[in-house]
Amino acid sequence: MAAADTKNLKQKTISGLFWRFGERITAQLISFIVSIILARILLPEQYGTIACVTIFITLANVFVTSGLGTSLVQKKNADELDFSTMFWSSLLISIVLYIILFCAAPLISYLYHDELLTPVIRIMSLKLPIAAISSIQQAYVTNRMIFKKFFFSTLFGTLLSAVVGITLAYNGFGVWALVAQYLTNSITDTIVLFFTIDWKPKLIYSKQRFKKLFGYGWKIMASSFVGTFFDQLRGLIIGLRYTSSDLAYNNKGEQIPSIISNNLNVTLDTVLFSSISKLQDDQEAVKRLLRKATKMGAYLLCPLLLGLASVSETLIRVLLTDKWLPCVPYLQIICFQHVFSILNTINMQAIKAVGRSDIILKLEFIKKPIYLTMILCAIPFGPLAICAANAIYGIVALVINTRHNKKLFNYTLREQLGDIIGYIILAIIMAIIVFFLGKLNLNIYILLILQIACGGILYLILSIAFRAEPFKQLIDAGKSYLKQFKKRKETR
Repeated sequence: MAAADTKNLKQKTISGLFWRFGERITAQLISFIVSIILARILLPEQYGTIACVTIFITLANVFVTSGLGTSLVQKKNADELDFSTMFWSSLLISIVLYIILFCAAPLISYLYHDELLTPVIRIMSLKLPIAAISSIQQAYVTNRMIFKKFFFSTLFGTLLSAVVGITLAYNGFGVWALVAQYLTNSITDTIVLFFTIDWKPKLIYSKQRFKKLFGYGWKIMASSFVGTFFDQLRGLIIGLRYTSSDLAYNNKGEQIPSIISNNLNVTLDTVLFSSISKLQDDQEAVKRLLRKATKMGAYLLCPLLLGLASVSETLIRVLLTDKWLPCVPYLQIICFQHVFSILNTINMQAIKAVGRSDIILKLEFIKKPIYLTMILCAIPFGPLAICAANAIYGIVALVINTRHNKKLFNYTLREQLGDIIGYIILAIIMAIIVFFLGKLNLNIYILLILQIACGGILYLILSIAFRAEPFKQLIDAGKSYLKQFKKRKETR
């Protein structure tokens, strides 16, 4: 790759990280505020109903969004015929899946002993055709690295769905407020992208192009389904074996750490995949990119997650009221689980980006029997034990994932852990101090503010004292942005 192209790719990568992370943070911040309002209005059982439905829609959605769009991003020179071919293929698959869920809804309701699930499934499953359209739009945006488009589509969708959800909840619509919020968000995102990107589907189709793209994509689709199925298995078992309230506590405990972890992981997922796809022939360049992303991700993620675990009880009491306190231990376990998620994300995206979807599929078939065994062993000990088994599995999966990363990029598990261990230690020191601050006999609102403020200040001091490399990079990036901003202002 020429020097000019490399520089341009680097600029696009940095810009993409900025817009993608900004989009995720903005959307999740708004969604989080809305979820707090709704959780204070609605009951845990009502959230449990939606959680049961979401399991099945999430599984079906894998066939619509995973693999087909990914193959377009991975292909270096995907053209109009490629995009239209995969669009019509994805739409057809989504319609078939909707019909299946529509017919299966009464059976699912019977299994969960909840008649309300039938109409809820049939309405919420409309997300599938919408996702089929959106997935190809997102593939186009990612392939062209114009991530700014995501920011505005997500912002409009999140804001409008927030208004709809809160309005219906206040007016006593219960579960249907959550259904309306869910669909409004997806529909608005898709409509905004339709009007803001250049690509529109055309009435053209190529069986040959489909076969070639699907030859790569089906492995990603299959591995994603296996991964998603086992990710949802925990909720499926809790919902069937225990109560909808237990499922709601598990899901609510997972919500906040997942917001933090997923925002960063989705950002790295999208931007790194596109960047590595373009550098896939240069092993050293890929490894350098992976190491920088690993260090920066760990530096940002560890203090947020471990800090959250240390303030969890105070936070839940303030935000969701005491009726949601049973979700605190779930939240703490999941925080520790997500600490290593940055490494799993980077390892898997690197393998996908160089076109080795066969390895991704192979890894899923190696890991999931281990996961299933751990979950089955935990079932007799209760839903919290199932959650803990899931967290332990995350570490096992990391060890397995890194073996192939070592072969492809010579980026070993020891190197990866060496790149993040320093930031984990800094975050642990901060979290321990913040945890003991929570024992002070103060008003819970004052206590929460004190814990968060002290945690942030302490991590900043530790970063300066130990000269954390990502901290310096963030400062340099901020200075560079300010200089560019001043130059643009002067030229106007």
